[in-house]
Amino acid sequence: MIRFSHVHKTFARTGAALQDVSFQVNKGEFVFITGPSGAGKSTILKLCFFEEQPSKGEVKVYGTSSSAFRPTDIPKLRRRLGVVFQDFRLLEDRNVEANVAFALEVTGTPPSQVSPRVARLLTQVGLASKSTALPRELSGGEQQRVAIARALANDPVALIADEPTGNLDERATRGIFQLFRDINASGTAVMMATHDLDLVRRAGCRTIEVNRGQVVFDSASDGGFRPSGEVLAVEDEA
Repeated sequence: MIRFSHVHKTFARTGAALQDVSFQVNKGEFVFITGPSGAGKSTILKLCFFEEQPSKGEVKVYGTSSSAFRPTDIPKLRRRLGVVFQDFRLLEDRNVEANVAFALEVTGTPPSQVSPRVARLLTQVGLASKSTALPRELSGGEQQRVAIARALANDPVALIADEPTGNLDERATRGIFQLFRDINASGTAVMMATHDLDLVRRAGCRTIEVNRGQVVFDSASDGGFRPSGEVLAVEDEA
């Protein structure tokens, strides 16, 4: 599904971000990515949805390879991946319903299908009663639920989340995590970067730890969670 093969990433201004990263995330898997600030977590996620390209090595996501990448591949790939960010990235001048509908409109969904699908998605994330609210009228947890509904709009096979609970309190964090578990239970793979090691311990899911741009631990191969560690990124196979 998602596969990293000996991936290196170097930035002109800051130097090496990733060094010889290899891993795979399989269909329907739930993987935590953890590590200290600057470890390379966000770089891994950006490589997954091709916002960045590797300096060396290959990233392969659902049959799309970085080594044969064409700009025209991006729209098709991003329809298969849902992406959720820590800062929500909602359109502040549009209500909840319009924010979710936007993700469908830009991918060419027939107008007759937009409203029913939006209603289904808002029900799925528990926000059917907030469809006409603006983002500023919602709590942080509610805004993140809107962002998740938007990420799910095109029925992605994988959901990539970069610190999705980083701006939320403990109660909202639990709710968002349970939503991710429910999404995963329906067959969608989830890759979630987080600093919340208590959440990682309680969840018992696969964890990948990255430090200084390298994968230093993967519970899938090393046999369990590492209390002092931090999780890294996942790779997947098409």
